[in-house]
Amino acid sequence: MTIRAYQNITPNIDSSVFVDESSIIIGDVDIGKDSSVWPLTAIRGDVNTIRIGDRTNIQDGSVLHVTHPHTAVPDGYALTIGNNVTIGHKVILHGCCIEDDCLIGMGVVIMDGAMVRRQVLVGAGSLVPPGKDLESGYLWLGSPVKRVRELTSDEKKWIEYSSGHYVDLKNKHMGSE
Repeated sequence: MTIRAYQNITPNIDSSVFVDESSIIIGDVDIGKDSSVWPLTAIRGDVNTIRIGDRTNIQDGSVLHVTHPHTAVPDGYALTIGNNVTIGHKVILHGCCIEDDCLIGMGVVIMDGAMVRRQVLVGAGSLVPPGKDLESGYLWLGSPVKRVRELTSDEKKWIEYSSGHYVDLKNKHMGSE
């Protein structure tokens, strides 16, 4: 794994986090307890902050980045991901906020200023445009994303299961289980 400082700011990664050796994490990045970063993932906190909560998994080939402060957006757009979140394979997250207990499907793109509220499932291949606010408790799907329906109890259980499964899997990779 490559953990790299940027302008004297080094990523802060809890000792319980699994980071695959092929991933790169740069700059102002915090990753909470029992989270995991899987192969070929890039997390680049060079021009703003990235905060990743506990028990969150960032799967293979994902790209996480931010937007720098500028005239139109004086604070830029940081990236925040809550607790118990699954980020599927090849997801692009750019300057957005994802609250707790969400599942972001494979190949999803979430743009600057978008807000994904608690307990949301974003279906594979969806595009969440800049500034979009995804209401809690729903399946969102499409390009651009649209609210499809309320989550079923099985889908809510799957979101919970997914984050727990990745904690177990990272423990096996780290040799602690």
